[in-house]
Amino acid sequence: MVATKDKDLNDLFLDTLKDIYFAEKQILKALPKMAKAATSDKLRAAFEKHRDETEGQIERLEQVFELLEKPARGKTCDAILGIIDEGKEIMDEYKGTEALDAGLLAAAQAVEHYEISRYGTLKQWATQLGMKDAAKLIDQTLQQEKTTDQTLTKLAESSINVAAAA
Repeated sequence: MVATKDKDLNDLFLDTLKDIYFAEKQILKALPKMAKAATSDKLRAAFEKHRDETEGQIERLEQVFELLEKPARGKTCDAILGIIDEGKEIMDEYKGTEALDAGLLAAAQAVEHYEISRYGTLKQWATQLGMKDAAKLIDQTLQQEKTTDQTLTKLAESSINVAAAA
């Protein structure tokens, strides 16, 4: 039997980084479809803005990989694939209904909450591991994700959910 090196927090950090890198690439592909499906102009605009932000977030992740002197590679993230599949189901099942935008918005917030959880953890681990520059880059994305989530919440409360309930 070959003895393998015990995995440590550095390994976990890198694996999680690969996970969120894969997730962001999937989100980048899903956002234009969600924007196209949205009937609300405000919701469409929010999806388009988030798409642009996601490109910057991918670039920041690539900078973190560079700091670690590792290739920027994703690792299949089943969680994000599941969340995105739920969004696709909503687009199919609620197409043409008043509830479509509310469902799309809920799916987008599920994505945001996943991202916030991942980036919060990565920032904490980077700090723990003494990776100040990586922690700073990750925190920029974390703050962006939190702002997007707040924007979506305001949108839901001010118009989208109201229209769905009408």
